[in-house]
Amino acid sequence: MDIQEATSILSALAQGSRLEAFRLLVSHEPEGLPAGEIARALDIPQNTSSSHLSILVNAGLARSARNGRSITYRADLDRFRELTVFLLKDCCSGRSELCEPLMLELASCCDAATARCN
Repeated sequence: MDIQEATSILSALAQGSRLEAFRLLVSHEPEGLPAGEIARALDIPQNTSSSHLSILVNAGLARSARNGRSITYRADLDRFRELTVFLLKDCCSGRSELCEPLMLELASCCDAATARCN
């Protein structure tokens, strides 16, 4: 990933409804959500939701699949991982003790027994 890709992804997330939509999709992995359910959950018109989802798809943060007359959206967690690694790759200039609180907080969101995030 380079600066331009990271900027594009961050720009897609730099809007409240899109950030909410992405977080909603993450919370519904791996099944995803139909477009109509996303619009209802965010309490926004379906055409507005569709525009936001299109931006997330174009940024590589979401994928869509047609199921009959419905479109189901899923978060692209691999792409989000790439962004996160890009942002943290040179974390604290190699001083692991400075990054430790961040790593502990990330690890604490997941239940080791089930490997599922809270």
